[in-house]
Amino acid sequence: MNVYITSGTYDFLKTIKKKHAGEKMVLMDGTESAALVHETNGKSVFESPRRYEIVDAAGDMAERGYAVLNNIPVTDEGRPLFEHRFKNRAGAIENEPGFIAIRVLRPLNSDTYVIFTQWEDVKAFENWKTSDAYSQAHKKRGTEEGLDKRPNIFSGPSYLTTYTIPSEDQ
Repeated sequence: MNVYITSGTYDFLKTIKKKHAGEKMVLMDGTESAALVHETNGKSVFESPRRYEIVDAAGDMAERGYAVLNNIPVTDEGRPLFEHRFKNRAGAIENEPGFIAIRVLRPLNSDTYVIFTQWEDVKAFENWKTSDAYSQAHKKRGTEEGLDKRPNIFSGPSYLTTYTIPSEDQ
């Protein structure tokens, strides 16, 4: 399964989504721009998308809520370790109140992985960040066992992008 993401103005991306109503797409509105996510086994309908392969997934992406994309640049050398960590994650996030979906996305035309999580609202995401499950999921961060302490894993700093996902009737 592949995921394609393109950016642009909300109104323009909305016309693309309407034109391809039979495709599984989620339109997201951000502070700087909007994004359209296309999840498919086929090819993208976008002209020049960011292309990803799904490494791990849980839940069904929905046309509502709040999306957080953790963008993590990973070196070629670091890819196996990085993917191993996510393929063997505890999966506790799925049990958090307000959780909708997660996609761990391997980049096909860049070095930046995306950990896409979708929540009912901002509060659900903030609650996840202060939960015991979050602490467990990130307990090795900053320690000798953590990926962040291993050399040659990351090619740059990670960064978050966040979006609201207006429901279709808005």
